[in-house]
Amino acid sequence: MLRSAPIHLRNGGTSVVLDHARAALPTIVHWGADLGAVTADDLDAVAIAALPQRVSGGLDRPAALTLIPQDADGWLGTPGLAGHRGGRAFSTRLVTDAIEVDGASAVIRATDASAGLAATIELHVTDSGLLRQRITLENVAAEPYALTALAPTFPVPLGADELLDTTGRHLRERSPQRHAFTIGTHLRESRRGRPGSDASLLLAAGRTGFGFERGLVHAVHTAWSGNHRLLGERTPTGEAFLSAGELLVPGEIELAEGESYTTPWAIGSWGDGLNELSKRFHDELRARPQHPRRPRPVTLNTWEAVYFDHDLDTLTALAERAARVGVERFVLDDGWFRGRRDDTAGLGDWFVDEGVWPDGLGPLIDRVRGLGMEFGLWVEPEMVNLDSDLAREHPDWILRGRDDLPVPARQQHVLDLANPDAWEYLLDRLDALLAEYDIAYLKWDHNRDLLEAGAADSGRPRVHENVLALYRLLAALKRRHPGLEIESCASGGARVDLGILEHTDRIWTSDTLDPIERLQIQKYTGLLVPTELMGAHLTSPEVHSTGRSVSLDLSAGVAMLGHFGIEWNLVNLDDAGLDAVAAWVALHARHRDLIHTGTLVHGDVTDAATDVRGVVARDAASALFTFTQVTTGVTLPPGRFTLPGLDPDRRYTVRVAAGSPAAGPGQSPLPWAEQPITLTGRQLGTVGLQAPVLYPAQLVLLELTEPSPEVE
Repeated sequence: MLRSAPIHLRNGGTSVVLDHARAALPTIVHWGADLGAVTADDLDAVAIAALPQRVSGGLDRPAALTLIPQDADGWLGTPGLAGHRGGRAFSTRLVTDAIEVDGASAVIRATDASAGLAATIELHVTDSGLLRQRITLENVAAEPYALTALAPTFPVPLGADELLDTTGRHLRERSPQRHAFTIGTHLRESRRGRPGSDASLLLAAGRTGFGFERGLVHAVHTAWSGNHRLLGERTPTGEAFLSAGELLVPGEIELAEGESYTTPWAIGSWGDGLNELSKRFHDELRARPQHPRRPRPVTLNTWEAVYFDHDLDTLTALAERAARVGVERFVLDDGWFRGRRDDTAGLGDWFVDEGVWPDGLGPLIDRVRGLGMEFGLWVEPEMVNLDSDLAREHPDWILRGRDDLPVPARQQHVLDLANPDAWEYLLDRLDALLAEYDIAYLKWDHNRDLLEAGAADSGRPRVHENVLALYRLLAALKRRHPGLEIESCASGGARVDLGILEHTDRIWTSDTLDPIERLQIQKYTGLLVPTELMGAHLTSPEVHSTGRSVSLDLSAGVAMLGHFGIEWNLVNLDDAGLDAVAAWVALHARHRDLIHTGTLVHGDVTDAATDVRGVVARDAASALFTFTQVTTGVTLPPGRFTLPGLDPDRRYTVRVAAGSPAAGPGQSPLPWAEQPITLTGRQLGTVGLQAPVLYPAQLVLLELTEPSPEVE
């Protein structure tokens, strides 16, 4: 039934106020800080206070920014719904029929009888303070309805005058970019069939200069692993909003009578600074029933150690070195399956290559398991090489938009998972491998963008259906193999979203292991993804992707605040080298619970030559921070740096846990680093510590603990 007073959804420190009495659909008049326990009269006053006046040159009835902005209501900005029936019936006016409120959730049902459409709009304010929205649109008329766009809207304060999003490429994902939030539309789209390396993980709007520690900021994310759109728009009539949804290509969604389409969840967060905003996402993910609870295994991946050169003796020796340094999961990467000696052949033929592995994978797995490690395996099920038995036998399983195949990438094409036969084949092959071998983990890769992604038999667009088929395939494998963990890898970090994370247990953050590059990549990936789901490995002294020479302390220190692992041919290390790696593995294991359950924070440094980040324990009793000298700075010695996120009234003893200020070019000791020093969280967050004098690409790891009695 319709309710007269505005609706107040309140949870997790967030309030959402919905005015449903003054427009065809409800309007969000507030999304952000908790308004407290307010009365119905208070809420009505809030709604009245938001009403505009009529102005010259404008419409006689000023349009409201409703949950689905529509032309018929006078909305002149980007509409929330677009579609047609054979070029007609392009205008809709959905009107609220009923509203159901249950705690911090609301469901709005609306219809447009003349357009033959019905909509269900779901809103939920979660325990972590996120605002989740999605819309289901049903065609209730006999004539098909071609849907071209549908997305929820999230109003932001007019004081939000700066936008932040990210772009990138392979080996350099999540590169931040800022823009003035002026009148008009800022649009970011992915048409790659996956989010893509250049995808904006979040679109954020805040006051100019907002940072990680402070500044009001709101952001939205599309929980979807295919094409998507994020937009920020400011209108000449004073509205400002963000929108997040799936990007639909022509003909992709044709609704027959009785059929419906449901948008992906659009998820909004806010905070005083990006640290608070990202914590809401992290808290939400950690509260899921399927979230990994056991300690995250230290992982060694074989790719940069051996590439395609698979040999039982070599890999056995690598496994023995891995066990020696404390690795808990050994992952065999690309090159194990039939015909796969390079990246030109074999994809699709998911059988162990008898020529390379005459006795199967059993001997290697037995040795790995005997050394006390789990075994993991690389797969790329959505892809196919033309030089494969699968492609020769089933060319009709390859996505295409015409008779000719799309332009190849990495010598491969994409299978149509929405084809039931292709889907069953992949399920059967992967299930057979998991049933035959003791495999605890799949590294699930996706190494190319999609082009002309249509069904071979009909030519109809297939990205939407393929994403849903992927989700079903991942879910089916997990049902058949309880305890199986799956990593989402896509040329590194090209498929990072909350849709894929509903079905996987971590993401591969980037194919670059260069710690200098990883600082930024992990910083902005961490806006959405918590540390325990973000794959981060130390690497060889000469980084394969950039040629940069890096120290173990830098490489391991940057990887420390993630799901830790190793990408390095340990067979080449002597005992001293192995001992040094083992020390970092042990250090991570000792702090693993803190790192994977605590609050990730970043400091707003005044000198871009430095980086400060850390994890503060849930009870704020301890913390780990890294200080990194990325490049040379303007001043020498550098100034002080502060440590954010600590309990201001708690006392902390600060120790250097790894790395050494004495290893830099400083010509005298750094007094506070010579022996533990105790300060309050308020002092560390406002006065701070004198930064050590370090060479570029050097890092120190700081451990903060409760003071011991003798320190007191």
